[in-house]
Amino acid sequence: VDWKDRRMWPTVVPILGVTFCAAAQAFWWVNFRLPFGAVFAALGLLIGEWINRYVNFWGWTYFPISLVFPSALIVPAIWLDVILLLSGSYVIRRLLVRSAGVCCSTRTTGRRLRRSIRRRSSMVS
Repeated sequence: VDWKDRRMWPTVVPILGVTFCAAAQAFWWVNFRLPFGAVFAALGLLIGEWINRYVNFWGWTYFPISLVFPSALIVPAIWLDVILLLSGSYVIRRLLVRSAGVCCSTRTTGRRLRRSIRRRSSMVS
C-alpha cells in the first residue's frame, strides 16, 4: 500500500487545520469569552474529514481507511485552547504555539505585554 498521497495530507491537514481552528477560537473568545472554540472547530473538521475520507477514499477508490486518519487536528486545537485559557492573551498564545514551548504564563504577564505593546504603538504614532 502506498502512503504517499498526491494531496500531501501529512503537511496540509495540520497547517490548514490549526489555522482554521485559531480563527474559530478568536471568534468564540471575542464574542462569548469561551476558551474552547478551537476544539469545537476541530471536532467539526474531524467529522467532515471522516465523511470525506469514507466517501472519497473508501467509497470510490477503496483506499485503506487506516492510512488516512484525520486525528492530527485534535491535539493542536487542545493546545490552542489551553494556552488561551491559561494566559488570556492572543500574543502569548501565538508565541507559545509557534515556538512549541511550555505554557507557564499568567494573566498578569499578558496584561504587562499588552501595556508594553500599547506604549510602543503610542510612541510610533
